[in-house]
Amino acid sequence: MAIQTQNPATGKVVKTFDPHTDAEVDLALAKSVVAFHELRKWSFEQRAKHMQNAAKLLREDVDKLAKIMTLEMGKTFTSAKAEVLKSAAGAEYYADTAATHLADDVVKTDSAKSYRKYLPLGPVLAVMPWNYPVWQVMRFAAPALMAGNTALLKHASNVPQCALYIEDLFRRAGFPEGAFQTLLIGGAKVERVLRDERVRAATLTGSEPAGASVASICGQEIKPTVLELGGSDAFIIMPSADIEKAVKIGTTARTQNNGQSCIAAKRFFIHADIYDEVRALLKDSFEALNVGDPMKDSTDIGPLVNQDSLDTVLAQVDAALKDGAVRVTGAQAIESAGYYFTPGILENIPAESTAYHEEIFAPVALLFKVESLNEAIEIANSSPFGLGSAIFTHDEAEQEQAIHDIEAGATFINSMTTSNPQLPFGGIKRSGYGRELAAEGIRAFCNIKAVNIA
Repeated sequence: MAIQTQNPATGKVVKTFDPHTDAEVDLALAKSVVAFHELRKWSFEQRAKHMQNAAKLLREDVDKLAKIMTLEMGKTFTSAKAEVLKSAAGAEYYADTAATHLADDVVKTDSAKSYRKYLPLGPVLAVMPWNYPVWQVMRFAAPALMAGNTALLKHASNVPQCALYIEDLFRRAGFPEGAFQTLLIGGAKVERVLRDERVRAATLTGSEPAGASVASICGQEIKPTVLELGGSDAFIIMPSADIEKAVKIGTTARTQNNGQSCIAAKRFFIHADIYDEVRALLKDSFEALNVGDPMKDSTDIGPLVNQDSLDTVLAQVDAALKDGAVRVTGAQAIESAGYYFTPGILENIPAESTAYHEEIFAPVALLFKVESLNEAIEIANSSPFGLGSAIFTHDEAEQEQAIHDIEAGATFINSMTTSNPQLPFGGIKRSGYGRELAAEGIRAFCNIKAVNIA
């Protein structure tokens, strides 16, 4: 794939970038090592000062950066601004908490003193996707740099201007030269970087095949990885729920980021007693969404990211309908120069259909009528994915059952699944392993050294 900015709203290529040569990548790796030996010696106070600078710059640049994000991947300008501000908050969170998360952890033993010490590993390669082009990088970069590691970013090839902005951001914030660098390389060049002995670890947010490839290579090289992959998240609505609230939040949860989110609500499990009511309200809610120019404040849904994405989603919907699913509303391409798609709802999906448990990366909700919470959880767990989940119920026993029995990295009660700097984020099964954010996220790329003083 060419490294270029292509506006999803028009289909036009705006800017093209020359990929970095092998020599340029090698120079970046060398700089990353030099920067690591400097940054690891900085105090937490020094690192925090510059991370706070980065947050301040993000807030100052919110409109400028949001326009780049909308131009490159089509999210609404409103949601792009929110992502920039969330990224600033993530940077501030680790500036404020890194010293606490990585403080020596004293353990009582027979020795005079024993403790865990958290030390940085070195250069870490991050392979990041286009759908949250700033937040997903920041939730890796902020803890990595605050721990004393250095960062190398291989961003998605369709968001190069976002990638280069983030590199410049950390330079302007005062981090050592080479502490954060963007590698403008295609996917075929990733293996070479992963196998370089100067790279000590890797993290990837993306597709299952990409994650499997990175994990396989790093396994051969004995390097730690964190993977956040796809999801087919369950959104359960039970009779005791506030139905209007569940529908409102469910609509947002399914269509956020133009429906292109790993933790979006994708499969809606609705109890039979309230199914018809919820279905009707969801239909009205989806049909009320305004699809159009992502730069306009009145737009709820912008275009999908590119033609390949649009074609894939249309093929998935067509296959589900051929299998016997029923279209409630939408889920169709819009005739235009860009990659526009109407938010849609499908129901009566047969168990033998791939749509029964696969991920559709677009604003398409799949409805399932269930007779009990047990049935909802059984179908939810039949998916190979296990990223997030949500349940709307005021029954405490049902809440506890969902928390205990749903196979996912998160369960949100009466709210949509989100990523929060204060909570660990990640999945199980085919959704990946390891955790980002919170204490787990900053410790993921640390040498947890046992220290014992006799």
